[in-house]
Amino acid sequence: MAEDTLRIIPLGGVGEVGKNMTVFERDEGIVIVDAGLAFPRDEHLGVDLILPDVSYLADRRDRVRAVILTHAHEDHVGALPYLLREVGVPEVWGTRLTLGLAQSRLDEHGLLQAAELKEARPEDGPTRIGPFDVEFVRVAHSVPDAVAVVLESPAGRVLVTGDWKLDQTPVDGLRTDVGRLAELGSQGIDLLLGDSTNAERPGFTGSERLVGEAFDQIIPRRQGRILVACFASNVHRMQQAIDVAIEADRKVAVVGRSMRKNLNIARNLGYIQVPEETLIRPNQLEEYRPGEVLILCTGSQGEPMSALTRIAYHDHPAVSVDRGDTVIISAKPVPGNELRVHDSINQLAKAGAEVLHQEIAPVHVSGHAYAEELRTMLGLVRPKAVMPVHGEFRMLAAHSRLAQESGVPAGSILLTENGSVVELSPQGARVVDEVETGVTFVDGLGVGDVQDVALRDRRHLSEDGVLIIVATVGGSNGVPSSRPEVIARGLSEPGPLLEEMQAEADKVLRDLLAQNVTEIKLLQEHLHDSIAQLIYDRTGRRPMILPVIVEL
Repeated sequence: MAEDTLRIIPLGGVGEVGKNMTVFERDEGIVIVDAGLAFPRDEHLGVDLILPDVSYLADRRDRVRAVILTHAHEDHVGALPYLLREVGVPEVWGTRLTLGLAQSRLDEHGLLQAAELKEARPEDGPTRIGPFDVEFVRVAHSVPDAVAVVLESPAGRVLVTGDWKLDQTPVDGLRTDVGRLAELGSQGIDLLLGDSTNAERPGFTGSERLVGEAFDQIIPRRQGRILVACFASNVHRMQQAIDVAIEADRKVAVVGRSMRKNLNIARNLGYIQVPEETLIRPNQLEEYRPGEVLILCTGSQGEPMSALTRIAYHDHPAVSVDRGDTVIISAKPVPGNELRVHDSINQLAKAGAEVLHQEIAPVHVSGHAYAEELRTMLGLVRPKAVMPVHGEFRMLAAHSRLAQESGVPAGSILLTENGSVVELSPQGARVVDEVETGVTFVDGLGVGDVQDVALRDRRHLSEDGVLIIVATVGGSNGVPSSRPEVIARGLSEPGPLLEEMQAEADKVLRDLLAQNVTEIKLLQEHLHDSIAQLIYDRTGRRPMILPVIVEL
């Protein structure tokens, strides 16, 4: 690699929403920006989390210098423990809140000593990280302490926006630093890696304060219990709900392990202010009338074991909803979670609660820039080349159109995929190669050991069921001692068919043994094929068939 060349390789977050991870590589070393995870879709049966494939980094572990975290959301920091375990990274950089939440996650995995945590301070100006001069620029987002990252080297100056929006009235007063972005634009940005999540949406996204104003309109007028569900990392949203609860003389109970943990971390670091006497434990709720409490809880995405889902299905030990209660779902369903969220809403409504969500009340705003804000960013930094990231392909395409309308030459707009190798040099940016990349599944305690064949089997089982044929052979005359037993799970109406399958299995087995076919594998194969044909002829289904031969 030439002295003035930089290789940029997205390992996740391109052509998808989630698992953001981008490699910045020079001869002197590698710096990684973000280490995110994604949540499984319906087809990922039994999978808990999805991580980027870091084998490219594992093969170059001796050259990895640091990972930089732009903010504390799971799709940007959730894979950090797995990255440290698989690759080993000497330094982790992030702002104070980002490091606080990341530190808690590393502690859970027993990895507190795995890397040196270093605080990123936008006000300090550039600092040397690996082979780059790195600067952090404050941006507004739905979690406090988010930053954009500038990486400078002889190859050029790269701006990674992270997740951001132009919020003129943020809850903490810390706006996106448009002044510094404009200065960087004047100095020259050679490549912009820009958040594309809302590139298709016209206009500007609303300020976070709009949600607080909605809480102010809703909460004081309600008589029953009020439940507010949001992401556990949405510190500003929690603060606004707490502020309104205090004004309405309501006590606040925090329900859900991740939300309690994040609230404590944010309080300790000074990002949330709440009087001690306002907070009560969930098991104290029964001591107060319904109109005297507000419950902050997890479960805005309909997660099966989350607080709100358990409450909706009357499965929570400390919290229930009744007629007259109000549930505010202050989040938008992540793509793929819509059905689970709708199920929770229906169950809550069935219990008599009024459910307010973003489709019927202004109880949520996005943390990602809309099209006009993306135009503003492009106008501020005037990049020579643009690489849309963080979004499905249609979002990347919409962002690229905005870049072209802003004057970026079509040849300098890079629509990439995970694994694309982008080379930046003084001659410009271009896609030159691709590396093998994919996903790593987390299934229970196993990381990376769920193969495609396992998912295919799970899908097969979920659709057509399973049939187990247990046959006993041997004895003095080598014939079956009894009719084979057929065990069916997940087959519709197996009753009469079960008898027919048992008779067929018995006939096949006796015929084979009469012909002196005794090899176990052959017996299993013939049993499998004959029963599979019988079931398909009768039902049109293809269940998984597992013949078991027991020799006496």
